[in-house]
Amino acid sequence: MEDQCVLILVYVDDVLVTGSSPKLIAHTKEDLKTRFEMTDSGKCAFVLGIELLDGEDGSVTLCQRRYVDDILKRFGMDDCKAVSSPVNMSSRLVSRDAATKVDAPFREAVGALMHLTTATRPDIAFAVGYVSRFMENPQEEHWVAVKRIFRYLQGTKTHGICYKLSARIDFRGYSDADWAGDLTDRKSTSGYTFMLLGAPVSWGSKKQPSVSLSTTEAEYIALSLAIQEGKWIHRLLCEIMMAANEEGPELMIHEDNQSCIKMTKNPVNHGRAKHIDIKYHHIRDEVKRGEVKLKYCDCGDVSGHHDEGTSWTTPQGDDDGSRDS
Repeated sequence: MEDQCVLILVYVDDVLVTGSSPKLIAHTKEDLKTRFEMTDSGKCAFVLGIELLDGEDGSVTLCQRRYVDDILKRFGMDDCKAVSSPVNMSSRLVSRDAATKVDAPFREAVGALMHLTTATRPDIAFAVGYVSRFMENPQEEHWVAVKRIFRYLQGTKTHGICYKLSARIDFRGYSDADWAGDLTDRKSTSGYTFMLLGAPVSWGSKKQPSVSLSTTEAEYIALSLAIQEGKWIHRLLCEIMMAANEEGPELMIHEDNQSCIKMTKNPVNHGRAKHIDIKYHHIRDEVKRGEVKLKYCDCGDVSGHHDEGTSWTTPQGDDDGSRDS
């Protein structure tokens, strides 16, 4: 039994039990029933509104197609025409102080989309983060952008995250930033994703708190955010694997800016970097101690299509030429 383990996930009054063998799982459930009043619902098919689909090849897919149907109906978009991308790549949103506030459930819609983004739909992370910047004074063009995301979901209801069965734990991260992408205040956007068993396990797209003076600075700030998230996931993963007497993977993060990577290895304050806030320089310490390894990657070679990190900082997908309204 030394090489076996059981994992128990608790969320309020929902409990998931999984482990290295059916016998061990059954024993654990029986033990829990003697301690707590519990109902065994059998094999998990839904949890927290997320559908779990088992593949014949041993894969597991997480999907929220029912939730997509619900929010499309709630916001009157259940009969909308589908589009191929969540963002209109030919236009950029700005905030106009003198413009009239739109008469639409903007905040409710963005909130519903955020829930979907954080659970199973990283493909709309940038789009939802983009429109969320206009929560205080949403205008007609911003509501049109939200409806564009709904139209994209109309054609991708069954999209989800598929984790593949593998004897090898392949854990890796990607970090990226767009420089001065916000046309209103010229702040950049940080983006990261961490992959496990062939699919994302964590992702994020966040506007940076200050204006970066160069691409390298924007990438450096984004890398700081990625490392903070990566260390938490890596520590959890290592603890789980330790319980099964297995060695955890290294924390490797891919970065497409060579100047940024060089900055992490050289503590000298260069003229273009000496103003960067000290709170971001924990990166150098992490790299020096070997806690984090950085690897350069060409953003076009990461997945064969596009950079996994770039998809959280810039619009992705082909512009289908459709007009939003």
